[in-house]
Amino acid sequence: MRVKSMLNFIWAGMILLAVIYGAVSGHLAEVTNAALDSAGEAISLCITMAGVVALWMGLMEIAQKAGLVSKLTKGIGPFLRFMFPGIPKGHPAEGYIATNVIANVLGLGWACTPAGL
Repeated sequence: MRVKSMLNFIWAGMILLAVIYGAVSGHLAEVTNAALDSAGEAISLCITMAGVVALWMGLMEIAQKAGLVSKLTKGIGPFLRFMFPGIPKGHPAEGYIATNVIANVLGLGWACTPAGL
């Protein structure tokens, strides 16, 4: 909890410094326009990411029900047990970690995110 509040102070400080610098330098209108433009781009990115994540989550669910995830987990099981010795054998987290590792190795980009979540 302590780290979270520290990060809140850091972000608030950076925003405050940007606004103060914009006001002092006479560019407050540009700072405001940039903030509004960035907010619009953030919403657009969130909508795009939600669609991609939903697609990959659906594919991951199909792969899990088809048994593909368990086969992949068995294949890289020794590597996972070496990297994550605290996870008990047969734990559901093994499948998600295995899928995330395999998606990263294959370079599937945003496909890694749903498996990691």
